[in-house]
Amino acid sequence: MARQDSEILWQLDQVGFGYGDQSVLRDLDLQLEKGHCYGVLGPNGSGKTTLLDLFCGLLVPGTGKLKLCGRSLSGWQPRQLARKVALVPQDFVVRFGFSVREVVEMGRHPHLGRFATLTEQDHELVDSVMQEMGVDTLADRPVTRLSGGEKQRVAVARALAQDPEVLLLDEATSNLDIYHSLSILGLIRRRVREQGLTVVAALHDLNLAGFFCDQLIFLKKGRLLYQGTVDEVLQADVISQVYGVDARVRKDVFSGCPQVSYRVPGLEVSRTRLSEFRVSG
Repeated sequence: MARQDSEILWQLDQVGFGYGDQSVLRDLDLQLEKGHCYGVLGPNGSGKTTLLDLFCGLLVPGTGKLKLCGRSLSGWQPRQLARKVALVPQDFVVRFGFSVREVVEMGRHPHLGRFATLTEQDHELVDSVMQEMGVDTLADRPVTRLSGGEKQRVAVARALAQDPEVLLLDEATSNLDIYHSLSILGLIRRRVREQGLTVVAALHDLNLAGFFCDQLIFLKKGRLLYQGTVDEVLQADVISQVYGVDARVRKDVFSGCPQVSYRVPGLEVSRTRLSEFRVSG
């Protein structure tokens, strides 16, 4: 059965992008629906970050058409787009000594009128997301004095303070430990389920993608290879084609999610043989 147009969020028709003569994305045909969590996966240089930058308007397609809610992305005003789409970048950098609270409050700026200040409701929302991300105890600390993981949690809090309909995550858990990665992704999943949030996340960890996502998008050398549900495309042959590794996929009883094991062909190293690869000294 065809999906209703009202359910379609992003529509990409033959979208391409490049820097000068170097093509990064080629002829992408994609359709993303509201209220789902999409994982974008692929080897380094496959175009994952570029795709997210196109989605949030930081880049403009060189070829093809990119529509958000049926309207060309070029037709959206920056403030309109910022109210709808929030990005958590891979490298979150703040070069000035803003406090954690001030940085999270910046997420409310797209919703404020000219010269307006934060309302009581804005402050309540900021307090809520800071507590949710576990950075409320850091509220008065300068962001420049935080660890990488703490900064990343602040970046997620700022994005959620925008109260977006779409959340873009570019390796957003790369600086986080296992506990905070699973906790934050679990909290975002709850927003998908309860509030209809749409998430597009560029990921490297296949097992994390299996835990977090509804659908997966595999890119390689700027081209779309596969798109489908986790069960449909998180398969050994797909992983082998995309990454050039041998893989096995099984359903993990403990987590209830797919579990991927992989190795590089010809480099099958067991624990008992590791000593052969150690440098003596």
